[in-house]
Amino acid sequence: MSPDGAWVAYVVTANDREADEARSAIWMVSWDGKERLALTAAADGTAKPRWSPDGRYLAFMSTPAGSDKAQIMLLDRRGGNARQLTSAAGEIGDYAWAPDGKRLVLTMEAGDAGSAPKPIVIDALHFKQDEAGYLREGYARHLYLFDVEAKRLDPLTTAAQFNEDSPAWSPDGRLIAFVRTHEKGADPDGREDIAVIEPLPGAAARVVVRPHAPNNQKLAWSPDSSVIGYLQGIEPKFNAYMQDRLAVVPAAGGAARPLTDKLDRAVTSYVFAADGKSITIGVEDDGTAYPGKIDLLNDSISREIPAASSVVSALSAGAAHTALLESNDTAPAEVFALEGGRLRKLTAHNDAWLAELQLGTVEDIRFKSPDGTDVHGLMVKPPGFVAGKKYPTVLWIHGGPNGQDEHSLVLDGYQYEPQMFAAKGFVVLRVNYRGGSGRGLAYAKAIYADWGHKEVIDLLAGVDRLVALGIADKDRLAIGGWSYGGILTDYTIASDSRFKAAISGAGSANQLSTYGSDEYVLQYNNELGPPWRNTALWLKVSYPFYHADRIRTPTLFMGGDKDFNVPIVGGEQMYQALRTLGVPAQLVVYPGEHHVFTRPSHIVDLAQRMSGWLDRYLTPAK
Repeated sequence: MSPDGAWVAYVVTANDREADEARSAIWMVSWDGKERLALTAAADGTAKPRWSPDGRYLAFMSTPAGSDKAQIMLLDRRGGNARQLTSAAGEIGDYAWAPDGKRLVLTMEAGDAGSAPKPIVIDALHFKQDEAGYLREGYARHLYLFDVEAKRLDPLTTAAQFNEDSPAWSPDGRLIAFVRTHEKGADPDGREDIAVIEPLPGAAARVVVRPHAPNNQKLAWSPDSSVIGYLQGIEPKFNAYMQDRLAVVPAAGGAARPLTDKLDRAVTSYVFAADGKSITIGVEDDGTAYPGKIDLLNDSISREIPAASSVVSALSAGAAHTALLESNDTAPAEVFALEGGRLRKLTAHNDAWLAELQLGTVEDIRFKSPDGTDVHGLMVKPPGFVAGKKYPTVLWIHGGPNGQDEHSLVLDGYQYEPQMFAAKGFVVLRVNYRGGSGRGLAYAKAIYADWGHKEVIDLLAGVDRLVALGIADKDRLAIGGWSYGGILTDYTIASDSRFKAAISGAGSANQLSTYGSDEYVLQYNNELGPPWRNTALWLKVSYPFYHADRIRTPTLFMGGDKDFNVPIVGGEQMYQALRTLGVPAQLVVYPGEHHVFTRPSHIVDLAQRMSGWLDRYLTPAK
């Protein structure tokens, strides 16, 4: 939202097949929805629009021609081409305007001097991260002040032992709040500092609170600059199952005030109201995400709109207006206004394309696991579904495990598959198994140090339910997923032989081999303990690999060769095991791809290979 509440700036991304890359542009739409225009041409990496405090300018991140570093650009809302503000040699992360519009605070990681590759020296416990690569010594991220008129960049923090991120300037201009850690990411105790500093050379930072790190941090100031809003997680042994909770803390120091602990649901985003009396929040809830409101007078929480099968995200506020993104089963995210207890659509970028499609119907499904647990999920029926007819069925498993299958049509990442499979005549089952979010912390923590057990029970119970309803053909079942969905695919086919085909994307089965080769050392050390101390437990959660001889399902293993989240070695090992055992298997490695694929030609190839694998082993619906 612009400061005056008159415009909403947002990013539109599409795949350019000829260039074989995703390209993004900055757009804006008026609050009444009558005017909508592109502010920039589509380019690789355009992101993070930020209005100047007076609303005259819009800053954004983009990579200028001939450069390999993203820079901050500036666009005059009244017209004209964007001009480059920064010429930084390092990697700029996040940034924020000063209230007077004369400076920016930004985070930056120093770059290499010269082009010759140097040895990667590592001292940190958390030493690798998907997309970021190896987290080497001497490449801490610090705060810098940028003078807009003089184009001068000056360091604000320099302590080599800290990494700083997520800067937020107080509305009165006196302080900058930011996140500080010794590691890149949460510290070994699972916590992070939230500190403040005056925007002056030589100023010293002051820590105001040290919460457990959340999944995604966002700092925000109250309009009167008295308190700082932040998200917090839970103790590190439950690192994989935490749901972000909202709290506030006095900027001057003092006790933190939790606001959503009693909600027992994750907060995905939040914004202070202009009068400072309430906070609007995005709440993840049982396959949906809705906007809620916290009354700061009594900490009561209420819904902002009636219950709906949709997902809201990316809340933003300006003046007395609030905008957000909303998606549902039949539409990808568009920009909406939140007003008067309802959502009003402002953009329609996907409407013409959607009019050409026939999508499968999505229905909620509820059933009991064998141990009596209530489990919820979604069923996607193919277009033209006929009641009473048995269909080939794909059990498609969400990643995480912290996450949920939800009422949202997603076009990026690895969540487009359910509608793709439905279009081929399959019923698609999506189970929100224990370990996932949206159902409360106890439901999520149920699989603590017991991977591949309760989740598999829940998944198979869902399949049993569709078979009992006469919807799924028990002789034409397939299974698949990406990330933890790929991991659970390995667990399930090692536990049950009913599936005729499997797709394990970015998965792993020999969890012993993930220790030190992926990015989850904080979780492993706190949840399972080191392998030399708890060897039996590590072997237990690695049963798909050590009992690969139980697998009979033809399986397609896939992944990116640069994935540090779930390295491709997980797929390689299982592929090698099944080939040794004579079980049909194929391994597809995508060069240059991380955990979530970005190259359009690879995404198309991925879709075609998954569809082809199911066609090979399952007879589609007649």
